[in-house]
Amino acid sequence: MERTISGMVGKGSVNHNTRAFSAKNVDKERSRDNVEFCHSDIKEVYHNLFDEALERYNAKQKRSDRKIDDYYEKIRRGKQEKLFYEVIFQIGNKDDMNVQSSEGQLAKDILCEFMEQFQKRNPNLYVFSSHLHMDEQTPHIHIDFVPFIRNSKRGLDTRVSLKGALSEQGFKGGTRGMTEWNEWIEAEKQELSKVMGRHGIQWKQLGTHNKHLSVLDFEKQERQKEVAELEQTISDSKKELADILHQQIAAGQETEQIRKEGEAIRQEVSELTATNHLLKEQTETLTEDKEKLLSENEKLEKQQKKLQQEINKMVQSKKVMERNIHAYDEDVKWQLAEPGGY
Repeated sequence: MERTISGMVGKGSVNHNTRAFSAKNVDKERSRDNVEFCHSDIKEVYHNLFDEALERYNAKQKRSDRKIDDYYEKIRRGKQEKLFYEVIFQIGNKDDMNVQSSEGQLAKDILCEFMEQFQKRNPNLYVFSSHLHMDEQTPHIHIDFVPFIRNSKRGLDTRVSLKGALSEQGFKGGTRGMTEWNEWIEAEKQELSKVMGRHGIQWKQLGTHNKHLSVLDFEKQERQKEVAELEQTISDSKKELADILHQQIAAGQETEQIRKEGEAIRQEVSELTATNHLLKEQTETLTEDKEKLLSENEKLEKQQKKLQQEINKMVQSKKVMERNIHAYDEDVKWQLAEPGGY
């Protein structure tokens, strides 16, 4: 039995590899069959690999502007090196090594065995994340690593360098078609073919042109379905975004209407407050007038009592006078003598 070997540059999407994000071509029901060999935070990896070298480098700098505060950020923002690299290895294809077939399970065993010695074979490639996927059509393994060299004469004595790391492992390159990367990929394919041989599978080597497929060729041949699904996802997302924008416009109009109603209510409240203030002032004035009237009424009542007392006295005096007058009329001593005769 012969099978092809694919070894190509990966996109380096750790979230995709760990299934923190799943594309539509992923069968989530089979994600439990995936294998996680390792997964570390890349920032912690940078601290472990380069902090001591960074301290030595900064100690030598006489100018503060040449010191490096954060080596991870320097590489992330720079253009010379990438933070990390990813390689993907796959045996066969969806037709001859389908993940749901017995051949697919065999491919899984071979890739796991291949991964066991990967770090030992590549001491200058620090593997911080590695995952074997069994939830797509063909088993394949993602290997993410930070390439580094020691005893560098330039920059940090331990620093990131893909070319330098592969060179220290014996891959010198020299031609456009056979770079250090291509040499290394071929060497790893040879290692994978040895494992395949122990399981009774021969490496079906294609022509030179196919053997060194570019990343774009690989994407066209192996990921067309995923790209189509992602494009559909983007289309759906655009439609969803349009719906959201429409809802935002409607919400904006409703908000404006509410704002106007709120303004009218605030105006009405303001008028009611002014009216209430005026009524309060009138109430205070009426209260003062009431107190004043009560005081004047009390005075009038006192005057009325006094007048009533005087009237009573006058009535009493009148009665006494009437009695006296009656006495004058009847008492003899107050009577005039009858006139005498002439």
